[in-house]
Amino acid sequence: MNIFGIGLPEMGVIMVVALLIFGPKKLPEIGRSVGKTIRSFQEASKDFQNEFQKEAEQLEEVVKTTAELEPKQIYPAKSEQDTASSSQPS
Repeated sequence: MNIFGIGLPEMGVIMVVALLIFGPKKLPEIGRSVGKTIRSFQEASKDFQNEFQKEAEQLEEVVKTTAELEPKQIYPAKSEQDTASSSQPS
């Protein structure tokens, strides 16, 4: 079992230290508040991810629509000689 890069032995040590510091009466309350905080971070992350995905899809639609509406015009590349001779008056 590996949570946040912490193995089972390390988790046990953390739990024992927390039990000694906060006592058995406060520990469930602290656990609930930590759980709520983690859950809110997960929800915020999920909301951000969904919003980012929606924006990316909208941008993709705009690009597709613009590409379909604009005619494709491909001009041949001009060499340096062509541009130099066209800029000089005859």
